[in-house]
Amino acid sequence: MLRRICVRELLSPTGLAAVYHHRRRQIRSAIRRLYGHAAAGDPVNVGDQIFVAVLNVVTSMLWGGTVEVENGSIDDLQVGRQFRELVGEITLLLGKPNLSDFFPGLERFDLQGIVRKMGALREKLDEIYDKIIESKRKGSEVEEEKAGEDFLDHMLKVEEEGLETNIPFTITHVKAMLMEIVVAGTDTTSNAVEFALAEMLNRVETMKRVQDELENVVGKHNIVEEYHIDKLPYLNATIKEVLRLHPTVPLLVPHRPSSTCTIGGYMVPEGSRVFINAWAIHRDPAIWKEPLEFKPERFMNTVHERKWDGNGNDFNYLPFGSGRRICAGIAMAEKMLAYCLASLLHSFDWKLEEGKKLDLSEKFGIVLKKAEPLVVIPVARLSNPDLYY
Repeated sequence: MLRRICVRELLSPTGLAAVYHHRRRQIRSAIRRLYGHAAAGDPVNVGDQIFVAVLNVVTSMLWGGTVEVENGSIDDLQVGRQFRELVGEITLLLGKPNLSDFFPGLERFDLQGIVRKMGALREKLDEIYDKIIESKRKGSEVEEEKAGEDFLDHMLKVEEEGLETNIPFTITHVKAMLMEIVVAGTDTTSNAVEFALAEMLNRVETMKRVQDELENVVGKHNIVEEYHIDKLPYLNATIKEVLRLHPTVPLLVPHRPSSTCTIGGYMVPEGSRVFINAWAIHRDPAIWKEPLEFKPERFMNTVHERKWDGNGNDFNYLPFGSGRRICAGIAMAEKMLAYCLASLLHSFDWKLEEGKKLDLSEKFGIVLKKAEPLVVIPVARLSNPDLYY
């Protein structure tokens, strides 16, 4: 039920097209901020910059971005600062091995404090969501007419009127859905952009080729729009190669068989928690030629008429999973990742700080991150400064 509501109201092609203005506004805002750093010659933390932009896009799509509360207002940046800290802590706890999973008898003791810590984070999220939801409930008809119905408006209507199904839909479901989308849709995208830029700094001919493609399609006297993305095959091949080498969720989401089955000669009991190591599959030399090399060209080779599209149809390449539990937000993720990366590479050249070395090592967890944040200097490359505003 939750997946159906989410895909239909927010993540369908129609839903995503309807909120393009949010994506465009936030990406342009990020480019404007980066231009300020470029003018001053200041280094920037790429992951931090993109995280804020993506978070602002997601929150704008969910509840309109700016939220009125009784004692003032919370804009998207203020909400973003709170979420930015919480998301990192939540994903860290989600991926932390828990002794209670191996020794269920210890669960009631919570020896590592994981349940206690996650409970504290939940309370912080509840405070944020309570303010947002309360504001929505008190919103005036004038504001609703001006802004139109957003995703949170629709969920609250379902919760109040029971529009979807006989299954009870509570305010807890509303909060869970908001948390799921915010956590799953922010850190993953910013990490992928960070890895992409790092790999291209390490292989400058790839960056040059992407920028040449952007110049041919977009031009230096114009800015990137989403409709350009489908005309950029090498950029899209580069993104596929980034997701092959650095899948954002390396073990995918946990799966659980509904009945006992046998896989590869091994019996997997009903209810087992199963993880698929996509990271290892994507680096398997039996599947991929030179698997550790960053080569976007491999996704442009049509000799064998193979197409890795990320939709889970080929089990050799499944950055978003496969089957019934495939990522519901593939379309959103692909749009944001391509739009962010195209805008960054079209608007700026990128260079390391003097004396700094590029580090491509990974920090393994439920979400794959760079071990060291990518801190680089943007250099403006467009012909007209007005294009940055």
